[in-house]
Amino acid sequence: MALVILLAAAAAGAADDTPPVGISSEMFSVEVLHEGKMVTIQRAQAPDNKVSADYALTSRPCPPFCIRPIKLAPGVETIGELEMIDYLVKAGQPEHKQALLVIDSRTPDWVAKGTIPGSVNIPWTLLNPDTSDPLTIAEILRDRFGAVLEDELWDYGAARTLVFYCNGMWCGQSPRNIMTLLRYGYPAHKIKWYRGGMQDWEVLGLTTIKPGD
Repeated sequence: MALVILLAAAAAGAADDTPPVGISSEMFSVEVLHEGKMVTIQRAQAPDNKVSADYALTSRPCPPFCIRPIKLAPGVETIGELEMIDYLVKAGQPEHKQALLVIDSRTPDWVAKGTIPGSVNIPWTLLNPDTSDPLTIAEILRDRFGAVLEDELWDYGAARTLVFYCNGMWCGQSPRNIMTLLRYGYPAHKIKWYRGGMQDWEVLGLTTIKPGD
């Protein structure tokens, strides 16, 4: 795992006595590949940093914004921030590029407010049979996920491992996509779910990036 471990240097180089805010006890920041350039992921260092207003609401109406279970479906692994960061780093490495994809399932209006560096945006609507069409879904399965259609059956032997997220534990976009893929026969062990999504990412003050940055 290609981590940039800068905790000690950050502490030594601080302009004041404010302790550095690391990701973990051994990791201050990491470099990930995002849209062809390296981006540093770290936590906000200002001690008074607060979550943005977009993620401050506590009581969105349910349905549709209902709390999702920790275990979404049998065989689908639910991951946290450290595992997510590991996947983000690996996704940009040549040896993993064709085997792994981290997906922001949100619609472009949400992505415009900031996304997780190292992920790609595939709006949930494109993988949803109610808002898309079989041809579009098939193209994503083939061109983005690496599945192969043979004799009207999908072969997922060489398909990528997919890491999905959306706006958080109350968001149904990535869960809906995951359930759709399972119905299409996508192997559950090749699907990961970052349940905390942008909500938890923002709460922890981790780096986000806007399209075009």
